[in-house]
Amino acid sequence: MAKVIIGQEHLLDRLLIGLLTGGHILLEGLPGLAKTLAVKTLAKAVQTDFRRLQFTPDMLPADIIGTEIYNPRQTSFEVKQGPIFASLILADEINRAPAKVQSALLEAMQEKQVTIGEKSFPLPELFLVLATQNPIEQEGTYPLPEAQVDRFMLKVVINYPTMEEERRILDAFDGTDNEIDILPIVTPDDILASRKTVNTIYMDDKIKDYIVSLVYATRDPGNFQLDLKDYIETGASPVRQSTSRRWPAALPFWRDEVT
Repeated sequence: MAKVIIGQEHLLDRLLIGLLTGGHILLEGLPGLAKTLAVKTLAKAVQTDFRRLQFTPDMLPADIIGTEIYNPRQTSFEVKQGPIFASLILADEINRAPAKVQSALLEAMQEKQVTIGEKSFPLPELFLVLATQNPIEQEGTYPLPEAQVDRFMLKVVINYPTMEEERRILDAFDGTDNEIDILPIVTPDDILASRKTVNTIYMDDKIKDYIVSLVYATRDPGNFQLDLKDYIETGASPVRQSTSRRWPAALPFWRDEVT
């Protein structure tokens, strides 16, 4: 991925963390900072199905989860599954989706299943949502509800590249056809096996206590001598404790140390 995405090591690390833990990732950044390109590059490296959902204000839940279609020959309704039935989902500009669409996506992210009509259908075991949003666009957007934000394991704020990195980007786009082919290097079975390994990595009780303290500090910072009450609208849920345990355990797959 580093051959395609110049700089943005923080972004690439977080995408790999999401893939190895199964935690959904929210990417926030200005246009042109390679959010969509990074997700598409990751999808090419994994030998699995990938769908891009471009959210708009006029979308309906059926546009992403599917719907029931009447079959006159069988005189019955048949289920047509939507694009959400893929292992890797790029939810592009997720904050442009209206409330009903966000609710349907929330069920998929939380339960790994969707409801069409009166039936529930499981999603692929590898199912992972990598969503993007633009912080400066306000017209025609719908702020994500707290319940949906809580379903994301990590929120990654993407900044501009350094001057050196921008020079490398300029050199890369020299007017020639220099597109880099990305070949699949891992299979879904490889990813699922890695996720099981992540869940078995030992964590000392002191680190567990530290994680719990961090979560509690977001709810009542005064008890921890932190003057942050005016900056925290809603404290972290217990879900944060489990996700905070998983994602550091994924880092040793490509790093020699965790800080």
